[in-house]
Amino acid sequence: MSITVSPFAAGLGADIAGVDIRQPLEPADRDAIRAAWLDNLVLRFRDQEMDDAQHMAFTRQFGELEFNPGTLIARQYGVEDYSKDGREAVPPEISVISNIIENGKAIGGLGDGEAFWHTDSSFVDVPPAASLLRSIEVPPPSAGGATEFLNCYAAYEALDDDMKARIDGLQMIHAATHSSGGKANRGFETVSDVTQVPGARQPMVRTHPETGRKALFLGRRINAYVIGLPVAESEELLDELWAHTVQAKFTWRQEWRVGDLIWWDNRCAMHRRDAFDPATRRLMHRTQLKGTRPV
Repeated sequence: MSITVSPFAAGLGADIAGVDIRQPLEPADRDAIRAAWLDNLVLRFRDQEMDDAQHMAFTRQFGELEFNPGTLIARQYGVEDYSKDGREAVPPEISVISNIIENGKAIGGLGDGEAFWHTDSSFVDVPPAASLLRSIEVPPPSAGGATEFLNCYAAYEALDDDMKARIDGLQMIHAATHSSGGKANRGFETVSDVTQVPGARQPMVRTHPETGRKALFLGRRINAYVIGLPVAESEELLDELWAHTVQAKFTWRQEWRVGDLIWWDNRCAMHRRDAFDPATRRLMHRTQLKGTRPV
């Protein structure tokens, strides 16, 4: 086995080298990669330019593929599947994240604006376990577009005992209303009462199904609500938790190169993206692994 795992100093993330993930993996290599993922939350594979078929084949070696967020929202909430807009030729297991316009249509989602801290698709009852994002076209670093990742184990463990006791057993609504860029999803443009907002009911503290460790599980901030609390108290609690969670000491920053593939654990890591120069092009494709209901 030639795989090397080089953890980053940030406390999460590791470079994986010595393997060509475009080819079928030997069982020992597959097991080493999975162990590194569980240990480090985020893995980076460099110089692995691949097509969608190779991307999906690599992902399938670790579990069942999940569908893109538009399809997940449509299935759970009975709204239109926005993922088909301008992306008919892409398999439904692939999410296209891009600012590129072709024939007057966006070929992907999120555009060139900032993407706020979030957990992928936690607004459905059973969110994906993992996301695997590969870079096809990226702006130069000076133009923006970097991605940050956040260790939700560490954020939970750094809470004081009073706060841990306060949130133990609480559930919150992870609203399905907005993308991570703040744009209202089709069919959810109006929210008058956050206590009734469409979204999944998730535990505020999630126990990882494979490691057994506890992590904060906040989803995303827009229209979130802690079930059973007065709205003002819910807002105050969430503001306090978010201010604690997004501290720089819990994060690692990825500056993209073409051929990078980043794989993160959606159950214990959050992520965000910097805005970037709209005059540049950015094209990313993402697969996801099916997860289990959060507990």
